[in-house]
Amino acid sequence: MSNALKLGDIAPDFKLKDQSGKEFHLRKALGNGHLVIYFYHRDNTSGCVAQASAFRDHYQDFKDAGAEVIGISSEPEEKHMFFIGKHSLPFTLLSDPKGVVRALFRVPKTLGIIPGRVTYVLDKNGTVKYIFNSQIKIKDHVTKTLDIIKEL
Repeated sequence: MSNALKLGDIAPDFKLKDQSGKEFHLRKALGNGHLVIYFYHRDNTSGCVAQASAFRDHYQDFKDAGAEVIGISSEPEEKHMFFIGKHSLPFTLLSDPKGVVRALFRVPKTLGIIPGRVTYVLDKNGTVKYIFNSQIKIKDHVTKTLDIIKEL
């Protein structure tokens, strides 16, 4: 995909609702450290539970390294709230029901139909420092991203 976000690009600004219905604004979240934004398919599917649980299990490591974790899918806020409670997730999940932010980040689809599973690391200025794209290497989204955060 020639138009995909690349290392060094500035991430597009956006506003979405979080699991509590509060507005999250990317530009307001920047400036406090690194931001890990991961796009996933759906709440409560096996791969997405594994990915969210891995981020949960390493969340303190991300915080200690100066990063915040944000998950984005098309699920509504109410489903995110249930997903967070069921799996004790300590980070924010954002609802992108129409895929607007997914399109802004130009997250590719797998096989042309499955919403992509892509993780981005942004610095405090919103510059893309790392991109990991894989539907099947679910836990690598966490381990490889954490390695990059520790290097920054």
